[in-house]
Amino acid sequence: MTTTNEIADKIAAEQSVTKAQAKAIVESVFKQISDDAGSGAETRIPGFGKFKVKDTPAREGRNPSTGAAIQIAASKKLSFTPAKAIKDALNG
Repeated sequence: MTTTNEIADKIAAEQSVTKAQAKAIVESVFKQISDDAGSGAETRIPGFGKFKVKDTPAREGRNPSTGAAIQIAASKKLSFTPAKAIKDALNG
């Protein structure tokens, strides 16, 4: 698992900026993705992928303890679709 601090450390070393500056940049990127998702907008990062909000409809589920039917409310989720370059790097 990689943390934001580890990402910031790598950016600081590669780009000759301070760790604090690199961490601020990383946090700014994540905040922008989060803000866009909150407004329902899609964020595309060429060569990396896209973040998109998807609506999950209400559905019926089961309580695992009792087996009773329950209604699961509709919700939104943030999905990530990797770019072709990332898929290719992962698969060979």
